[in-house]
Amino acid sequence: MSFDEGAAAVRDVAGDRWRMAVEEPGDLREAATRELADVLFASFPRRDQRRKGELYLLGSLNTPGRKSIRNIAAHMGGSAAEQSMHHFISSSTWDWKPVREALAGYLSRLGPPQAWVVHPMPIPKAGDLSVGVDQVLDPCLGTFRGQRAFGVWYVSDSLNTPVNWRLFLPSLWLQDEARRRQAEIPDGADEETLEECAVEAVLDVLGSWKVPSRPVVLNTHIGHVATTMGRFTRAGIPVIARVGETAGFVVHDPALPGHAGGRLTAQQIAVAARGLRRRVGLTERSGVAAGSPGTLAVALSVEAAGRRRAGAYEEGGELVLLAAWHGSRSVPDALWVTNMTSMSTGALLRMAGLGARSCRDLAASGAEMGLRDFKSRSFNGWHRHITLASAAHAVSALIDASTRPSDYAHRSA
Repeated sequence: MSFDEGAAAVRDVAGDRWRMAVEEPGDLREAATRELADVLFASFPRRDQRRKGELYLLGSLNTPGRKSIRNIAAHMGGSAAEQSMHHFISSSTWDWKPVREALAGYLSRLGPPQAWVVHPMPIPKAGDLSVGVDQVLDPCLGTFRGQRAFGVWYVSDSLNTPVNWRLFLPSLWLQDEARRRQAEIPDGADEETLEECAVEAVLDVLGSWKVPSRPVVLNTHIGHVATTMGRFTRAGIPVIARVGETAGFVVHDPALPGHAGGRLTAQQIAVAARGLRRRVGLTERSGVAAGSPGTLAVALSVEAAGRRRAGAYEEGGELVLLAAWHGSRSVPDALWVTNMTSMSTGALLRMAGLGARSCRDLAASGAEMGLRDFKSRSFNGWHRHITLASAAHAVSALIDASTRPSDYAHRSA
C-alpha cells in the first residue's frame, strides 16, 4: 500500500466524523478519539468504564506536561475526578489485553503492517515505588535505576505506533512475597531474561491475536542466538534481530573461503568479509540520513555456533549474518542475524531500518503521550496506563497521517 492509499484508508475507515475542517484540530482529535474508543472499549461491560476510557484517552492527548493520573484528572475534571481516574487505572477489573488486540486489529484493517518491531523502553525512576524498578548495570545505559519494558510496534508505510507491552520483572520483585503481593503481580509471572521478555512480547501478539503475520524486527541485542532464532523459525515467523560483536557463528558461505567450520565472532566474520561489501542506497525511512551516499553491507550464510549436530542444522536453523558500515570504520556499525535467507541484502537492511523509526517515535511522540509517566506499585495499573497511552499515541499518529502532505513519503519518516 502506498502512502497516499494508506492516508486515504485512514480517512475512509474513520467515517464521517473524521471529515471535518483540518483547521479545527481540537474537534478532529475528539472525533478521532471517539471513533477509536468505540472499537477499543467494546469489551467493557459497563458504559461508565467506556466513558472513563475515552476521557483518559482525551486527557492523555490534551493534558500538557507529564501524563500522571493527577494531571490528567485535573485537566479533564478537576480534583474530584482524580479518585475516580485512579480507581479506573489501578484498581478496576477491566482487562487490557482485548483493548490492545482491538487497537492492533483496527490499525491492521487500515493496512497491514510492514513489520512488527520490538523495541526496548527504559523508564528512569528515582525511587523504588514503581513496579519492576531495579538498579542494574546496563551495557548500553551504564548504571541505571528504573523500569525496563519492551514495546511491540505496528509499523506500516504511513503509521508507526505501539500495540503491546511487556514489563520486565527483576527477581527481587518476583521472589519477595510482600512486594509481589502489594504490586498484585499475577501468579503466572515467572523469572525471565531481558531477551526472553522481548521475544514473549511479540510472540504473544502473533500467537493469539487476529492480526496479519508479518516479519518481526527485534531492535534489541540477542545473546542466545540459536535458542531465540529457533523459536521464531519453528513458529514459521520471519525475524531479523540485532546481535553483538561477540556473538558466535560458524560460516557456511562459499564466498568466504578459509573461514568455514570453526567458531568465529560476528565481528570477526564481518571484518573478514569486508572485501565482499556492496554499496546499498537507502533512504532516511530505513534509518540512514537523507542524502547519504549509501551504506556498505554484506550478508553471509551462517549458523549459530555450537548448535550443529550430525551434519544438520539444529535449533537456530540456517541463518544470515548481516553487517553494515555507515562510515569509514573498519569494523561494522551494525550487526544483524535473520532467518530470512532468501531476501536480498538491500531488502534486509530496509527491514532492519524499521527499528530506527520506532526508536525515533518513542523519543519524540512517546514522551508526549506519557508512555513513561505512570508511577505506582500496581502491575495492572502500569499495563492499563500504557495501553491507553499507546491508544493516544495511535490517535495522534492517525491524525498526522490523515492530514500529512502527500509528498511526505519522499521526506523523513
